[in-house]
Amino acid sequence: MKETLKLVVIGAGSSYTPELIEGIIMHHRELPVREVWLVDIEAGREKLHTIAELSKRMIAESGLPITVTQTLERREAIAGADFICTQIRVGMLEARKWDELIPLQYDVIGQETTGPGGMMKGLRTIPVILDICKDIEELAPDAWLLNFTNPAGMVTEAVHKYSSVKSVGLCNSPIGFQKWLSEFFGLPIEKIYAEFVGINHLHWVSDIVIDGKSKLQELIDYPQNYKASNVPFDSWDHRFLNTLKAIPSYYLSYYYMTDAMLAEQKEAAATIGSRAEVVKKVEEELFELYRNVELKEKPKQLEQRGGAYYSEAAVLLMRSIYNDSRDIQTLNVRNNGMIDFLPDDASIEVNCLVTKQGPLPIPLRKIPQPVKGLLAAVKQYESLTIEAAVHGDRDMALQAMVHHPLVPSVTVAEQLLDEMLEKNKAFLPLFH
Repeated sequence: MKETLKLVVIGAGSSYTPELIEGIIMHHRELPVREVWLVDIEAGREKLHTIAELSKRMIAESGLPITVTQTLERREAIAGADFICTQIRVGMLEARKWDELIPLQYDVIGQETTGPGGMMKGLRTIPVILDICKDIEELAPDAWLLNFTNPAGMVTEAVHKYSSVKSVGLCNSPIGFQKWLSEFFGLPIEKIYAEFVGINHLHWVSDIVIDGKSKLQELIDYPQNYKASNVPFDSWDHRFLNTLKAIPSYYLSYYYMTDAMLAEQKEAAATIGSRAEVVKKVEEELFELYRNVELKEKPKQLEQRGGAYYSEAAVLLMRSIYNDSRDIQTLNVRNNGMIDFLPDDASIEVNCLVTKQGPLPIPLRKIPQPVKGLLAAVKQYESLTIEAAVHGDRDMALQAMVHHPLVPSVTVAEQLLDEMLEKNKAFLPLFH
């Protein structure tokens, strides 16, 4: 077991990075990171510098022997790494804005990872991530890639299909729900077993077990649901949940309450702006705080962003792989027959036992019968999108768009695809 570790963060100019640094400081005894390399591109140079300076102040305050290096040279950073976190946003928030706004003109949900917006993010992102993987294969073949880049499920599946890199996809949604459950029941997270079934941003909790007894019905009967700040919805219909016998991820509101969510998105776009525009303002405020040389800790305001706890998930995963902890975490991994109606090479989001060899998916106790059709349909769209992204294939992209459950017709799919590909021209060299 290596006594000192090298961690590389690609897309380190993200406002989330201080949370990751905080986690590394807190868990240093079990995860002896000695080198942190912060990487970004030229367009993110200024933010990268701000984050690096804050990271250095946080580490100096902790007194730990960790060096921080900022660089635009990705290959130099990757060489000899033990863990690599990817948290990139190709096209930055400006591209996200159009992912959210263009679909609304066609009365279609406009969301960063769901529907046509998520598809465009996948098309922009997958080739860049696979390019990073080539560097990892060459320069750090034993490293673990922890991917937070959305759409996390699609990106993770693309890495499994098109590279030999050891990779796991992470999302903050499951850990957020587990923290909510811990508060709800007044118990530590490890005393509660919540079974997650599905794929990234499309999962259901099919059971909640405490001391061998199911508590699912208690949750179904409770009038409030767990939700995140970046997905506005009120609550699930009780009759629906009672017969579904599962609790859907809040992202499923886009599928189960499409009309209400579409109306809310249009209202927001006309008043406060798209979610990307709101996030841009939050980010500007955060970076204003980060530039303060007196600041030596992660500011509370960071939790206003939709990704609270994401770095906690990352640090816990690194710690568990490094120590062969064999604890349970909810991760994006290769299916391998776990969900029998999905392809073996599909990426799924389920509970795993984390070992030094990586996460081992835990067999599912139950898959709610009604969810199978939607799960299979969205997974098919994801697989088509991955092929389109890798090959720059417009025909495959059209099939992906047409077969997404939120796209109402072939005509709308064709118009949306053409307009969105054109808008993303600068980031889709394979398509142009």
